[in-house]
Amino acid sequence: MENQYTKLRAIDVSKHIEKKSNLSYLSWAWACDTLLQHDPMATWEYKEPQLFGQTMMVYCAVTAFGKTMTAQLPVMDHKNKAIPNPDAFEVNKAMQRCLAKAIALHGIGLYIYAGEDLPEAPPEPVFDVDSALLAIREAESLDALKDVFKAAFAKATAPQKAILTDAKDVRKEQLTTKEAA
Repeated sequence: MENQYTKLRAIDVSKHIEKKSNLSYLSWAWACDTLLQHDPMATWEYKEPQLFGQTMMVYCAVTAFGKTMTAQLPVMDHKNKAIPNPDAFEVNKAMQRCLAKAIALHGIGLYIYAGEDLPEAPPEPVFDVDSALLAIREAESLDALKDVFKAAFAKATAPQKAILTDAKDVRKEQLTTKEAA
């Protein structure tokens, strides 16, 4: 028996992706049509939405090839943020997106969702200009000064670069005078 998941995940869905902001969505109508072409007996059912404070989660179970897969999706805005007190239109839109996601669990366009559940990257550490200035002031040689300045300059904002450059110039003059003596 042929693995239907493998067959469905090989389908190129790129021409049926809808873009909003930087997010990609698979057209739910196209996903339904494609699924029904491969399994005319496929069905889906929306589960009772669940409230989380003022926000809501919707659920959809799709049965295809004798297997039921259930997806969940918060009612979200165009920035993928949960909407407080969603109206009927927003809930309906989330239900249709959830349907497309549940169909994807059977293989159609699943790769669109790759990485969606990855945690957000930790924030970049804030550049500590004071530590960089101290390292510049304590540089023991012109080579050390060059290395410290180069590393700091690469991480600094424009205003910080001006401060670092001034500090480097002062320390360079000090080291040059010291070496000449």
